[in-house]
Amino acid sequence: MPTTPTDLADTCNNLALRKASRYLGATYDKALAPVGLRATQFSILQKLSAAGEMTITSLAEGIAMDRTTMASNLKPLAREGLVTVEPSAADRRARIVTITPDGVSRMKAALPLWRAVQARFEESFGAGDAAQLRASLEAVLGTGFQPWAE
Repeated sequence: MPTTPTDLADTCNNLALRKASRYLGATYDKALAPVGLRATQFSILQKLSAAGEMTITSLAEGIAMDRTTMASNLKPLAREGLVTVEPSAADRRARIVTITPDGVSRMKAALPLWRAVQARFEESFGAGDAAQLRASLEAVLGTGFQPWAE
């Protein structure tokens, strides 16, 4: 087990992940800026484009985000007319998020920018290593590791 603050910082899984996340997130945000999207917004629009409509809860689960944070992330997209958020006809407590035609257009405009930054990362990091990184990160989600639930 690490014993010094330096050892802790060097072996902290959370710190390593967050550093890499901030680094990559800023790179993707910068690449998507010309179309007025951040990387998280692009991911939301992409997910909705594939699904058509989803509840806030299922959209949040699909992106591994808590529902409250997802609702906050949807507000600017709704203000810009890229998504709609309406009560569900089946369950008035549930809110249905739908991508609008403007949202589809914005997502399509962002797609070449996303593809370019994705390709640059894979060229720099290595396509095989990038695929392994995604697989490892996806595996983290499947661990059931939830210390707050114990």
